[in-house]
Amino acid sequence: MEPFTAEQPTAGRTWLDEYRTRIETIRVRAEQARDRVATVTATARTRDGAVVVTVDPSGSLSDLQFGVRAEEMPRARLAETVLRLSREAAADAAAQVERIMAPLTAEGGR
Repeated sequence: MEPFTAEQPTAGRTWLDEYRTRIETIRVRAEQARDRVATVTATARTRDGAVVVTVDPSGSLSDLQFGVRAEEMPRARLAETVLRLSREAAADAAAQVERIMAPLTAEGGR
């Protein structure tokens, strides 16, 4: 066992202070990322504007609009279009969230 020296408590405090600073930095960055994620939306639409779908950060439908051209579509095709656009918008929202979170998950959030 090594003898106790006066420098050891100082070194321990320095390490602990640095650790606390790193944790605080990560906490602030995580809160900022959470706030940015909360504002994520994604929209997908048909070229003719017949259907417009918007989703929230989790990919859940938050808005659905039908243009005049939607009235001309058979119901089965309209339903299929809504589902397809919902998947596209959800994938876009997921990609946005991933880009926001990537700096926190890469290299331990450094």
